[in-house]
Amino acid sequence: MTGQMAVSPELVLVAVLVFIWAGFVKGLVGFGLPTIGLGLMTVFVGVEKAMVLILWPAFLVNAWQALSGGYLRSLLRRLWPFLLAAVAMLSAGTFILTQIPGGAADLLLGVLMVAYAVPMLIGVVLRLPARLEIPVGVGLGLLNGVLSGLTGSYSVPGVMYLQSLGLKRDELIQAMGLLFLLSTIALGASLGGFGLMGGREAVASLALVVPSLAGVLAGQMIRRRISETAFRRLILASILLLGLYLIPLGLWRLMH
Repeated sequence: MTGQMAVSPELVLVAVLVFIWAGFVKGLVGFGLPTIGLGLMTVFVGVEKAMVLILWPAFLVNAWQALSGGYLRSLLRRLWPFLLAAVAMLSAGTFILTQIPGGAADLLLGVLMVAYAVPMLIGVVLRLPARLEIPVGVGLGLLNGVLSGLTGSYSVPGVMYLQSLGLKRDELIQAMGLLFLLSTIALGASLGGFGLMGGREAVASLALVVPSLAGVLAGQMIRRRISETAFRRLILASILLLGLYLIPLGLWRLMH
């Protein structure tokens, strides 16, 4: 990574607040930490440094989410083609990131999120037949990997695919954790391979685990008090809001 990240008390405060909020959303709906953390920190430190900052919080929080819940073996048996495809293509997305204008990936991801969330919120239901789970999972996994490498966000279209399988709430949370954990590991390896991993940013990323976990615990406490139906609508609303956030962010980055 070229250059060192200038550290000031103001930047430290901003980073702590950003990761508390990102962790809270993660604890509430099971995803959103990389998207929010990356999107907000990009404004202050640039996308490549921001991608490094999210690595340790995302890794530890997602490891916790992936390994707890009691469905690990059954989910791995069912989802391994999708998960393998998502990891395999992530480095391709990171390579593309180094070649395209800043903001283009955020804009694309935001449009995809909005295009998915709006019809789902007005009542469209997507259920994937069992015979299509593997071929559709592999295709969407490959696309998810590219977008993860491009944007540092692992949610699209992976979360949509997992929702279409009709998983119960706790299964869905753990399945998302598996996708996000493996994607985080692959993203870290990819960033290092492309020379984008800075030492100072890696240390800062480790320190940001604390506010992230505090936010996650607060979000989880609220999640336990809401119904299954409300939880699914909350996921869709979160996808929509993240998309509406990323679209202007991408446009702003394209113009600066």
